Amino acid sequence: MRLIRSTLTFFILCSAISCLHAQDIKWNEIEPGIWKATVGKPESFNLLTASGAIAYHAGLTDMGGTPFPLLETDIYAKVTDGKTYLRFPLDRTEQLYGFGLNFKTVQQRGKILTLHVDNYEGRDNGRTHAPTPFYISSKGYGVFINSARYIKIYAGSAVRTDSKNPPEVQDRNTNENWSARPYSDGVEMLIPAEGVEIYVLGGPTMLDAVRRYNLLNGGGCLPPRWGLGFTQRVQRLSNASDVANEARAFSERGYPLDFIGLEPGWQSKSYPCTFEWDKIRFPDPRAFVQGMLKQKIRLNLWTNPYISPEATIYKQIAPYTGSHSVWVGAVTDITMPQARNIFFGEMSKNKIDIGISGYKIDEVDGGDEYLWPDVATFPSGHSAEQMRQTYGLMMQRYVTQIYHEKNERTFGLVRASNGGGSSFPFVIYNDYYDHRDFITALINSGFAGVLWTPEVRDSKTGEEWLRRFQSNIFSPMAMINAWASGTKPWSFPEVADQVKQLATLRMKMMPYWYSEFAKYHFKGTPVFKAMVLEPGFANSEQKNSVDNTNLKENPYGKLTTEEIKDQYMAGEYLLVAPMFTGETTRKVILPKGKWYDFYTGKYVGNGEVISVTPGLDKIPVYVKDGGVIPMMPVMLHAPSKNEKVNLEIRYYGEKPGHYLLYDDDGETFDYEKGAYSFREINIVSKNGILKGTLSAPEKGKPNTIGKVTFKKME
Repeated sequence: MRLIRSTLTFFILCSAISCLHAQDIKWNEIEPGIWKATVGKPESFNLLTASGAIAYHAGLTDMGGTPFPLLETDIYAKVTDGKTYLRFPLDRTEQLYGFGLNFKTVQQRGKILTLHVDNYEGRDNGRTHAPTPFYISSKGYGVFINSARYIKIYAGSAVRTDSKNPPEVQDRNTNENWSARPYSDGVEMLIPAEGVEIYVLGGPTMLDAVRRYNLLNGGGCLPPRWGLGFTQRVQRLSNASDVANEARAFSERGYPLDFIGLEPGWQSKSYPCTFEWDKIRFPDPRAFVQGMLKQKIRLNLWTNPYISPEATIYKQIAPYTGSHSVWVGAVTDITMPQARNIFFGEMSKNKIDIGISGYKIDEVDGGDEYLWPDVATFPSGHSAEQMRQTYGLMMQRYVTQIYHEKNERTFGLVRASNGGGSSFPFVIYNDYYDHRDFITALINSGFAGVLWTPEVRDSKTGEEWLRRFQSNIFSPMAMINAWASGTKPWSFPEVADQVKQLATLRMKMMPYWYSEFAKYHFKGTPVFKAMVLEPGFANSEQKNSVDNTNLKENPYGKLTTEEIKDQYMAGEYLLVAPMFTGETTRKVILPKGKWYDFYTGKYVGNGEVISVTPGLDKIPVYVKDGGVIPMMPVMLHAPSKNEKVNLEIRYYGEKPGHYLLYDDDGETFDYEKGAYSFREINIVSKNGILKGTLSAPEKGKPNTIGKVTFKKME
């Protein structure tokens, strides 16, 4: 009788709130290993429409299919009170990763988050620069919610009374293991919309799920070669002469430099912005830009998108702006074609069309006290909330489009992104400056489909300067941001030589970084990623636990209270373990398999925890057995379009080495038309004799590879 009464009550409840159970959710496999379902009436404006993302079908086809990773009957959805409720199953042994660009934590099980574009303020609560609504399970699948709304997440933190796997009832008076956070068997979400698109991405591994997500978004970005060089952002009121002198100082001192960032002073007025050159500081922009290009120095312009009433375009664009201003500047509704024509036309006029190579797009993330409020209205009818979640995404999209039409690649900076943005050639930065948290963010960027730079601005000591610089060169953008400090690589003389060595190492490693970014684009594999995505590191069997905070992994499959947030994989073969100010020794967890010192080739361990004391001069970096690292000679600037460079192929360990070396012209989008190649490197070492081969260049394809030598590191 009790069962009949409970079933009847549940049926009545579901009928009253338009309940959709699993049988009502129709899953369609839209790409190999990716399933889509629609709940209720999804909004037409979402993350994928805002970003314009088109799935990279060839890459997904190469991955092949995989079974649907969840039990369909365990996925629930309902639409009620104008909101969509979703619930996904969560096994007792699962750990969760993702939910955006977090700075303090890598593991996300047990969290309560509101995914909301915002500047990061020191707490992992969902308010961040890229609150990507995508999570990955340690069981090897992912879930993506395609909504441009503030999404509430209960990541295994709430317990339903009708749970299939209820937690044990415990008496706090007598049970010392009592927990205020009982075990939860579900990931629950609340989306403030009457419907939503859901994507489930199969594995079978976590890395496979991440790859499918990036390929769904069009594949990762492929920067130009010069974007992977070194950049210096000058003080905010620098003039043309200051910039030229800065470039000259780099050259005279032998420090690499590929692009210089101009901060707010290039504009006649900023906060709000005119988007017009200051005539005193830059009297002849075209001659200035072209002169720098002749020296192989590219320029990147800072801006925020808020239009000054004194801007030439203000009156023309005013009808297409929102109800509220930012710093008394108009907020353009860039969802409207008329507005885009004016706004991005201005970003191109006398800027991109005279040779400016990129933009730094500031203040599109948040700060509720100054950004437009949620009560703001926009002429397109899109809500302030939707605009907040997608503005940085759209800025990236339409700036990239300008360069695409010119057939010139760009590489820039932005303060906000979101789901759908993997393919955009922009790196996220912020005003936060905690070195340790910067590394955790770099690790999480691989789960969020974004790039992040642990930029260097200033330091209290030479030690801090060097430690920050070490991790910066093992990141997507090697950059000093001196807009306020005026620092230079040599600002701390006691470590200037070490900094110079690091800067030149960045340049020497360009063939490796470029090949790894190509794999990000064509295969969806993040260049910088968490250790749990590395084979040999992920957990195996885990014992049961009723405490969500204890569901944490180490490489040996045992539960631990530690999470790995201070070491990461850089490309296919490198493990990077940054040192922080005040440290002389640190522990490094090595995945299963033999590992070797990057600098010397010396064997260091196999699937174990090692303690290292590298000295001040080095950041600990290790190469897996059979690792292949292509290097080029030291150059002060990245190779020009189609310029040939000699390569030294470094080989580590004992296993046969294999690597796919990417090649194209280095600057254009011609690779989209097939003008590229992956050339195979194979290396074996037997009886002290090293034999290495590089496959021949393909006929009719770019060939920028000159003389090749092979070197065994030992």
